[in-house]
Amino acid sequence: MPLPDHASSSRRPTLSATVIACDEADRIGDCLASLAFCDEILVVDSGSRDATVEIARGFGARVLHRPFDGFRSQKQYAVEQAAHDWVLCVDADERIDERLRAAIERARDGGFAAAAGYRFARRSEYFGRYLRHGNAYPDRKLRLFDRRRGGWRGDREVHESASVDGAVATLRGDLLHRPFRSFEHQLAKGRRYAQMMAEHDHARGKRASLARLVLSPAWRFWRGYLLRGGFLDGWPGLVYAYVTAYTARQKTIRLWLLGRSGES
Repeated sequence: MPLPDHASSSRRPTLSATVIACDEADRIGDCLASLAFCDEILVVDSGSRDATVEIARGFGARVLHRPFDGFRSQKQYAVEQAAHDWVLCVDADERIDERLRAAIERARDGGFAAAAGYRFARRSEYFGRYLRHGNAYPDRKLRLFDRRRGGWRGDREVHESASVDGAVATLRGDLLHRPFRSFEHQLAKGRRYAQMMAEHDHARGKRASLARLVLSPAWRFWRGYLLRGGFLDGWPGLVYAYVTAYTARQKTIRLWLLGRSGES
């Protein structure tokens, strides 16, 4: 039975960290090392063929296996299988920096009494430097929450987000992100995400339009590169803004193709 608010704030809550992974042997070690302050680390693996599982167990993580059927579903499954009600959800290509860890520990020492969930900035590494402007930063994410009051809700399986019933507070510090192993990896990841987003929109009756094809990528580029200062990140900021706009264009084209296949 959930504890009343006054009772839950009178002691230091136990905390589970959850990670979903597949073939992340080159990145998951840094992720798990940054989660050592948690009472439990749970990794849900969806069929790794490399040393991901062995590395996770070497860090003392509990490993479960589940076929992948979407990012949201996989993350919610991990939350439901966690040993504790307070969960910290981190991707295998992310890690908690020292300032964020200290902020989480302070909130935890106070019984997480300030909110039902906590968000914090995510700082992405891109070709050897961290992006600090544009659409890439601060890119705040709600990743720490009481699962009795929230979780990975909705039906969007890509660009998924958690939500809670109650107050959300912001913590200082960054979730460090290594999203791409190479430029080719970024392009392949963009294609996959564009297809998943197009399928999601198509299933909900959305259709492509010429205006969307032209304006959506252009707005994404100029909003990030000019209005949000992406140009301050130099060449990496320019390339990041251009490629993410290209992914938005791919999504619309794929949505148009899905519409054509439905007409035939």
